[in-house]
Amino acid sequence: MYKRFIPDIYQESIYKINYEKLKKEGIKCILIDLDNTISSAKEVILDSKIKKLFDKLKKDFRLVIFSNNFPKRVSKFGNYYGVDIACLSLKPLRYKYKYILKKYKFKNHEIATIGDQLLTDIQGGNKMHFKTILVNPISDIDEKETWLNREIEKKLFIYFDKNNILKKGKYYD
Repeated sequence: MYKRFIPDIYQESIYKINYEKLKKEGIKCILIDLDNTISSAKEVILDSKIKKLFDKLKKDFRLVIFSNNFPKRVSKFGNYYGVDIACLSLKPLRYKYKYILKKYKFKNHEIATIGDQLLTDIQGGNKMHFKTILVNPISDIDEKETWLNREIEKKLFIYFDKNNILKKGKYYD
């Protein structure tokens, strides 16, 4: 039961991920969460450091901001960073993931998903047999709807730590 919440990779932030290794493993598309992965959940902060990273990554990967948030918010980031977007994704449900597979004609093993939540980003990616990458949230402030997920996530981290599966702050790739 708990396996669906365990990421393949756990890193501090999007800047610490070994993208060269992902490329060598055959990853061609990266679905990246928006809120608390590349921007705080409550603000629209368009970061030149992220733009520089995305511009570099676009040479090797199709990048898609993959968010449960609304088009008005997500499109601001997609336009600034010059990447595709998928809004109202309803993670961890499979619908929008399947849409991405069909739209871009990728195979499951060619997609990685990056996010800050075990219950949405990691569980959704694992359901689809994508490479899953957990990063720490960039802010302690979440949308109201996220509080229950964070409470469950705390209990999952306690269980994982107790069973020597995944320890918060102990990164691996």
